[in-house]
Amino acid sequence: MSKFLEFVAAAALALALPSAASAAGDAASGEQVFKRCTACHAVGEDAKNKVGPQLNGVVGRAAGTVEGFKYSKAMAAAGAGGLVWSAAALDAYLADPKGYIKGNRMSFAGLRKEAERADVIAYLNAFSADGSSTAAPPAAAATPAAATPQAATAVPAEAAPLPEHGIFHLGRAATPEEVAAWDIDVRPDGAGLPAGSGTVAEGEVIFTEACAVCHGDFGEGRDRWPVLAGGYDTLNAERPVKTIGSYWPYLSTVYDYVRRSMPFGDARSLSDDEVYAVTAYLLYLNDVVTDEEFELSQENFTSIHLPNEAGFIEDDRAREAHYARKAEPCMTDCKPGPVKITQRARVLDVTPDSDDDGEGAGAVD
Repeated sequence: MSKFLEFVAAAALALALPSAASAAGDAASGEQVFKRCTACHAVGEDAKNKVGPQLNGVVGRAAGTVEGFKYSKAMAAAGAGGLVWSAAALDAYLADPKGYIKGNRMSFAGLRKEAERADVIAYLNAFSADGSSTAAPPAAAATPAAATPQAATAVPAEAAPLPEHGIFHLGRAATPEEVAAWDIDVRPDGAGLPAGSGTVAEGEVIFTEACAVCHGDFGEGRDRWPVLAGGYDTLNAERPVKTIGSYWPYLSTVYDYVRRSMPFGDARSLSDDEVYAVTAYLLYLNDVVTDEEFELSQENFTSIHLPNEAGFIEDDRAREAHYARKAEPCMTDCKPGPVKITQRARVLDVTPDSDDDGEGAGAVD
């Protein structure tokens, strides 16, 4: 039997047999898990093809059939061979995308947890082909008008005309707890660091599961996603590779950025200890530390110095002439002769929407 016929037989078996993972899932939980997929896929009424195809109506859809999306040869062949995305087939594919359809361009490593796969499938199943939701909206709890923030702060226009500088009587002041939740920046001197710790080995596990899909197992970057390691001695090159090991001045920025923004599509999902671990692993990938058992913590954080820290200088713009004399900068006819373009932007966005050739790179189907 040929390899392709073996695949068709396996796909038919997946369609015929029920999957424990896909038998029951929670769509609300699936929405949270699906945030990991939003870098490449979209659902809903305004969903469009991105790196991967839009997924409206994917449950029950023939593989490789979204209009306007260019599929890999492997995915197109699977669809032509009769693969339909049943819940069972989706479950098998999401568990091991590269193994289920060899040669497809899905860069995601897969969802190892059966419950997460079931939840994502339940969430996807809630969208029809036109993007409308098939799930019943949750019943709204009745709230007394006087209990709403708007009712508590709103003032009738005739009773309180707007002051000269404009107070619109919208919203409310943030509570101290809400301010504290957003006040998470970390400074180079360690101010703002939370208590916690994490080792290189622990960070490798987290990075492999949550980060490698975009950045590669060793920070080498996938497709057009950013490279996180290497780049030594490239800062004088036409296209320098700016990584933690080659360019960044302070480790605090690494911790702050990972904590605030990563993983892409699921920001703020890592605990403080996990962020310490991922930061330690990034140091290891860039040879700043060399011991796999190295533990980064609040106590030793400021002792770590990145290789290019000395390459940055103090911002001295305040000493420039128009700042020093508190004058307005020249904006018209400041230099003789016509304006000449001396440089052009080469990289406008580090988050890719497609491959350089316009083809999708993260297709689910």
